This record gives sequence, structure tokens and C-alpha cells, in this order.
Amino acid sequence: MPALSKPPRQKNTFLYLIIVALLIAAFTMIFSNGQQASQEITLNTFVEKVQSGEIHKIEVESNRINLELVDGTKLYTFKEEGSSVYELLEKAGVDENIIRTLPVTVADTETSKFWTDLLIGLVPFLLIIGFFLFMMRSAQSSNNQAMSFGKSKAKLADKGKQKSTFEDVAGVEEAKEELIEIVDFLKNPQKYRKIGAKIPKGVMLIGAPGTGKTLLARAVSGEADVPFFSISGSEFVEMFVGVGASRVRDLFNRAKRNAPCIIFIDEIDAVGRHRGAGLGGGHDEREQTLNQILTEMDGFETGTNIIVIAATNRPDILDPALLRPGRFDRRIVVDMPDLKAREKILKVHSRKKPLAKSIDLSKIARSTPGFTGADLENLMNEAAILAAKKNKKTIGMKELEASIEKVIMGPERKSKVLTKKEKEITAYHEIGHAIVGHLLPNCDPVHKISVVSRGVALGVTWFLPEEDKHLTSKSKFLDELSSLLGGYTAEEVFFGEMTTGASNDLEKATKMARKMVTKYGMSDLGPVIFGNGDEEVFLGKDYGHVKNYSEKSAAKIDELVKSILDKAHKRTKEIILKHKKLIKKTAKDLIKKETLTGEEFKEYFKDIKVPKKEKP
Repeated sequence: MPALSKPPRQKNTFLYLIIVALLIAAFTMIFSNGQQASQEITLNTFVEKVQSGEIHKIEVESNRINLELVDGTKLYTFKEEGSSVYELLEKAGVDENIIRTLPVTVADTETSKFWTDLLIGLVPFLLIIGFFLFMMRSAQSSNNQAMSFGKSKAKLADKGKQKSTFEDVAGVEEAKEELIEIVDFLKNPQKYRKIGAKIPKGVMLIGAPGTGKTLLARAVSGEADVPFFSISGSEFVEMFVGVGASRVRDLFNRAKRNAPCIIFIDEIDAVGRHRGAGLGGGHDEREQTLNQILTEMDGFETGTNIIVIAATNRPDILDPALLRPGRFDRRIVVDMPDLKAREKILKVHSRKKPLAKSIDLSKIARSTPGFTGADLENLMNEAAILAAKKNKKTIGMKELEASIEKVIMGPERKSKVLTKKEKEITAYHEIGHAIVGHLLPNCDPVHKISVVSRGVALGVTWFLPEEDKHLTSKSKFLDELSSLLGGYTAEEVFFGEMTTGASNDLEKATKMARKMVTKYGMSDLGPVIFGNGDEEVFLGKDYGHVKNYSEKSAAKIDELVKSILDKAHKRTKEIILKHKKLIKKTAKDLIKKETLTGEEFKEYFKDIKVPKKEKP
């Protein structure tokens, strides 16, 4: 257990003492200065004031005579050592009756001087004591930190708090079934042991960001009636060698004392990356931490009843020793949600939100292909915010549809005003995308066209698939390339030059054509993969590796990419030249309306034969 720190009240006691001492010293100085602020007078003036009856009060303080006049003025003078005020006034010839009526008091100078001197002497002494106490406590605090440096930072889930359960997780039924089995094993281990089944040591959750890996782990924590430790992979690693391994040992020791239990390591790729890269040497901190995890999960000690659940979105960079049976026995893929899964996820995230009766979540699910669980949660939240801004009591379809557009394409930038010429170019550009995509059989249907700026885009053409697709054919790639070049080609045909507005389209088209050649084998080079099949380079694994193809092949790849793009451009140009009148008419209407829906756009093709959209 980490060392317990002292309460803040005890830690700051010495600080309070210093503050009190300084305040006392300040008041003493103010009091002293207050006395010295009065005006000094001569003995003759003092006698004159007494005779004239101006004296309100006289205070004798050793050899000092403090006076307060009737009007409140404060004065002072000094008398001789050993003489009294009365003797002084008698010698000066003041009437005895006046002397008897004078309000004279004598101050206890010895006691006052003693306390003043004591306070002035104590202040520096207290400051010195406070300084040494501060230094000692700082040293003690540093020592405590050093002693707890190698302790695990894992958090133990609080059973008293409201937790997520499997009811809060939707769209990942297969993953839920696997984890429900793990929870059942922990609750009823004898049922499995009787038949000879061993408890799995590790479960690896693999999936894209936002698919619900951490949510599943929280659901396991809520369902399992066992201790649940959670930690991030980055919390193991420090700049000092051996600290990560020490924290791993401490974590598993804590887990063994609480067995049976679950350990959840989020983003395990922070410490579980492939070893043997030759970078950092044999004493690399990350490798030492990984080695300790491997040893704890499948070392000489067995039968600990500890299940490790880990999550990552980069399984390709994990060390093979980490993924083998005996360590992470199961790999659960948390995939992107399909149509039905998206509808279930929307229902989960709309539980505590007031929805209008006209809401159709199935339609929203169809409109959000490629959305993860996190995206759908954000979508519902944006819709709720939009409804609240409009002072509505329920969330309607308009808010949800507006939120989809905001999440996909960004918020409308109504403040960004285009010139008449820019708006015209943008309209022809977007209609070029839409016309080519609509007339090619493998492109998705047009959902909306707009010349209202969103995000960094001046205009938007939104294609929406009718159903989820898991395979993409070469013909679909070629049709999409033509659609991507539709805006570029429309500018070329109608304005005689191209603008910077097509740069993003050209970037996407070039990447798509290069993947067709190098990654998908959709070229004359045949069924060959060029490169590592992944554009992301993992430094610890691929550093120093050479290309797996020659310069001659690289030149051929460039030629084929250029050839694919040239053919797509030629095909696009033919379609646009053939339908110039239609494009002009549609673009003019788009400039007036600013937005055309998919249904409105289809009305322009009543007299034109459009090829039927193909389904995979």
C-alpha cells in the first residue's frame, strides 16, 4: 500500500504560526508608529495648555508625557528623570486647584515594554523555526514520493457508485457474449472447473477508436461482483528504468490479494509494442515493463484467478509474445456497428432524452453509415443541444438531421460570405460531383447538395449509401474516382481554368488510385502488394526496413496511378460535356436555393435515362 500522507491541517500548522507571528509584529509596529505620530511640544507649551484648560487627558509613560486635548489633538513632551508632573506644574506656578483637577494616569511601562520586546524577539525566531519545519517536511514528502514511485497507479472500482452494465452496451452482441462468459466464470468458477475448463488469463479487445472497448470494460466492472482494477498503459512508463516493471509487480500483487479479480489495461500498445527494434538497447523502459507483464501473466506461478482485459486499436504493432495463448487467450473484435447495431446504440443514448413522437431512429441509423458508437453518442448530444438552443421541450427529426450534417461536415459557416463569382464556381463544382455520381451505377445516391460553407469546404455534395457495404469492387472505385473529379472537370469545362477548391478532391482521388495499384492488386501489375500494406510506419518495427519493390516498379506504379486518373478524368469530361445544359440549369437553381435535397435533384432527370444503382 502507498504511504499515507499527513492531513493538510497538520502540514500547514507551521505556516499558520508564521502568519500569526507576522500579524502580531505588524500590529505592534502600527501601534508603536501610532504613538510616534503625535506632535512633540516644549514644557512651556505644556504648562500653557494646562493653564488654559485645554487638556482632556494626561498619560505618564516613564519620562514621556502624552497629552490629549479637548479637540482630540495628541501631543507629547518629556520631563526630567525622577520628577513628577505635579512637581513640574507647581514649579511653573500653575494654580493648585487646576493641578488637582487634572486627569493624570500612569502607564505600566515595565509590563508593556516586556511584551513588546518579547514579541519583537520572537518574530525572527519563529521565522527560523518555520523555515526549518518547511525544509524538513519537503524532504519527508520527497522521500515518501520516492518510496511510492514504483507503486501501481491502478484504480480500484468503487462498488457503491452507479456503474455501467451490459444493458448500456448495444451493437456488439458477439463481444458481449464473450465477456458475459468471463463474468460467469468469475461468479461460478466451480461450474467450469468440474468439467476441466480453465479460466482464460487474458482478453484482448480490438477495434477502431470509439467502437466501445472501454465501455465494454466498464460494463464488465458493473456486472462482475469482483474487484476491478483499471489503469492506462501509459501510466506504467516513466523516464527511470525499472519503474514500469515495479508498478506491474505491485499491480499484480494487489490483484493477487484480491483474487478473483479483473485487471483492465487501456491502450496497452503504449507498453506492448513489438520488441527487438534495436532502439533504446536492452534496458529500454518500455521493454522492461512489457517483459514484466509477460512474466506476470504466464510465469511459474499459476492458478491466480486473475483475468486481464486489455484494449487497443493497433493490434498490428503488439508483440507476438503478448498475443499468444496463455497470455491473451481471447481476441474480441469490437467492429464498426452495422445498420441494426446503430439503431440499438441510438436507442441506448436516447434513453434519458425527450424525443418527439415523429422520431424515426431507423432512418437516422440509415443516414449514419460508418459512425462509431462514440459518433452516435455525440450525434444525440448535439441534437439535444440544438433543441435546447431553440427552447424546445423535445428533440425532433430536424435537430437530428442537422446534427448528422454537423458531425459529418462541420457547422455551417454563414459568416463566410462568398462573392458572386465564387458562389457560381462552387455551384458548378458541386453539381459536377453530383451529376457524374448520379449517372454512374456504382456511386452512392446523392443525399444533399449545398453551397453553404461548412468547416473548411465552400460547398458540399453528400452521397449516402442505401445500405452498409463491406466489400468494394474495382468498378466502384473507378466510378468514385470519376465522381471525385467531377468538380475539377466542371470548373475546367465551364470556366476554362481550375481553382484551389478541387485540391482536396484530387488528394482523395490520388490516394484511392495508388491504393488500387499498391494495396488492392487492381492494376496490370497483378496480384502483388507493394509496400507494407499500411501507410502508417511503426518506428519500432519498420525503422531501417527497405522498400520491398525496386525503383523500376516504383516508376511503373506512378505510371499506372497516372493512367487510372487520366482515364477517370476523360470519362468524367465526356459525361459533363454531354449534359452541359442540365448542369447549367441545376447550378442556377442551386445558386438561388443554396441547398438541393436528393429528391429535388432527382427531378432534373425525369427525361434522362439513369442507370440503375448496383448493389454489392
